[in-house]
Amino acid sequence: MLQIGKRFKENLTVPNLLSVLRILLIAPFIFFFIQKNYVASAAMLVLSGLSDMFDGMIARHFNQITALGKILDPIADKLTLVAVIICIGIIVPRIIPLVVILVLKDLLMLLGGAYLLRKHITPPAAKWYGKLATVVFYLCVSTIVVLEIVTGSASDFDILMLVLMLITTAVMLFAMIRYFIIFLRLLQNRKKTV
Repeated sequence: MLQIGKRFKENLTVPNLLSVLRILLIAPFIFFFIQKNYVASAAMLVLSGLSDMFDGMIARHFNQITALGKILDPIADKLTLVAVIICIGIIVPRIIPLVVILVLKDLLMLLGGAYLLRKHITPPAAKWYGKLATVVFYLCVSTIVVLEIVTGSASDFDILMLVLMLITTAVMLFAMIRYFIIFLRLLQNRKKTV
């Protein structure tokens, strides 16, 4: 019983609470989106993005990185992303190429993390470039949605949208490559110690 209480206390950190907050924000985001209250749904997304940014900063600065946090953070990211993708994909199908790249990146990272765990290697914590890729994705998608809603059609901004999508793709690929390098290094270090 004391062990359970100790674990609970160790995991009751501000970063973990912020990750839980991100999961809880998904419901109001979907609700406001269905009600076509795009300003409120965008506000939920901004709040979610800010909490995502701050949970990592706080965890590193105050040394509050926990095993639970390493699981909660990506789960909150993926659940939020799925909600955003489904909602926005309904009204703006042109973001589907970005979605495919992002899903591919996240799927590879999840599979890589699962493989590392099977090899008894602790997966790396989220890095700044992974966070940057998520933030850039949100900014790009938000801009496209705003253009679509405000102008009625974002087709007048095809060049701007293409540039935004290319930048977002480049940042996501950069993050994916950096994580892949870390993955290979962890496997090499494991082989050296075995």
